[in-house]
Amino acid sequence: NPGGNSLPSGSSNSGSGNNLPSSKKSDKKQLRGVNRSGAEYSCVKNLGIFEGPMDDNAIKVMKKWNINAVRVPLNEDCWLGINGHTASFIGSNYQNAVINYVKLLRQNDMTVILDLHWTDGIYGGPGQGDCYDKAAKCQKPMPDKENALKFWKSVASQFKNDEGIIFDLFNEPFPDMVVSDKSAAWKCWRDGGSACPGFQFEVAGMSDLLNAVRSTGANNLVMVGGLTWANDLSRWQEFVPSDPAKNIAASWHSYNFNACNNKNCWDSQIAPIAAKYPVIVGEIGEHGCTHSYIDGLMDWLDSKGISYLGWTWNTWDCSSGPSLISDYSGTPTQFGKGLYERLCASDGQAQQPATALNSGGSISTGGNLNPGGNSLPSGSSNSGSGNNLPSSKKSDKKQLRGVNRS
Repeated sequence: NPGGNSLPSGSSNSGSGNNLPSSKKSDKKQLRGVNRSGAEYSCVKNLGIFEGPMDDNAIKVMKKWNINAVRVPLNEDCWLGINGHTASFIGSNYQNAVINYVKLLRQNDMTVILDLHWTDGIYGGPGQGDCYDKAAKCQKPMPDKENALKFWKSVASQFKNDEGIIFDLFNEPFPDMVVSDKSAAWKCWRDGGSACPGFQFEVAGMSDLLNAVRSTGANNLVMVGGLTWANDLSRWQEFVPSDPAKNIAASWHSYNFNACNNKNCWDSQIAPIAAKYPVIVGEIGEHGCTHSYIDGLMDWLDSKGISYLGWTWNTWDCSSGPSLISDYSGTPTQFGKGLYERLCASDGQAQQPATALNSGGSISTGGNLNPGGNSLPSGSSNSGSGNNLPSSKKSDKKQLRGVNRS
């Protein structure tokens, strides 16, 4: 994948562009997976730690979809055990549950993306919903300096020895809802602190979070999203933090209701970044239980080998938001059929999601589907150039297509 956007399964990227080497020679991988929602909110809503089954059988169901990456949104309070939430759902109990789930995913040859999703800090402006609370009970426009740095130092220390784990520094920044001038908002995004006027808490910039990770000795690939809920990457290359490990990727979220929701924007804003850095689309989705938007988006992403993950592998009503499955046997919703059919097509056949859950073994993604594309590694440190990220097996090139698991 010369010049492509392949992501490694375990290498640190010290090269230029999208060529990211992995721990195994010639193993380049495009991540195509899912988000697994639950751990970002259940613990602060007194519901538990996760939502739905998180055992090995549940992961085997994901593999029936040919998913090779799972993004796991996390909660700052619950990981750190702070702010008085139910004791059985936070601190060491929460950490051990996350660690065990990550181990299961890695044992099933899944790349794991750990995402800092909900954080502390009082915010009462646009995009905050009904959550005017200092605790991590909703999505904030930027992370707080008081606890987000502690979170990443702890998480990075725990997982730094496995480069098949990627760190998504902050889910969806939207400092431009507080700092109206776009140039100033980008500066706030990168630098935090005094560059963020109008906030009621001290803000950690993306540079602060990156430095917290690297201070632990972790060289894992790090994802950094842009403005406007990670949909605006227009000045990402201008403001991207300097990474001493040179192992940084652009995180992008794309929904039909976002501003950058058409090929002209993708060609002008996303493609130039993908020519120099790995790009991972951490969330794709659309409203209305349809998949016409993500079909066109996946066509474009696959043509460039860019990695993407569907929101979300949870059994919610897809009419109220993007939900991929109607049950944990893996039956796709009308929206989920778009991703399911796309991922299974890489095997040349669709598999019945609810059968053969105990068959074991990994499902081949069919190699590198996009020569010259944007493949992501499953666990290697990237020392190459561009978006070619090698994986852990020789000649094993993989595009990650999956879901987030909240």
